[in-house]
Amino acid sequence: MLVITRKKGEAILIGEDIEVVVVKTEDGAVKLAINAPKNVTILRKELYKEVTDENINSASNQDSSILKDFKR
Repeated sequence: MLVITRKKGEAILIGEDIEVVVVKTEDGAVKLAINAPKNVTILRKELYKEVTDENINSASNQDSSILKDFKR
């Protein structure tokens, strides 16, 4: 993991085609702007985790009901 310090208006590059710019810092929060090709998916990690967990829960519940039907 790379840890760096950036100020408002400063940026980092990821590869040759993804740029992350610090737009604003206020009250312990940082606002970032991300310039990336349209084929690059950008997701907030907490949302990605929530959806992944929900999918796992749903699959587990479905597997349980299938097994109950199978046992009958």
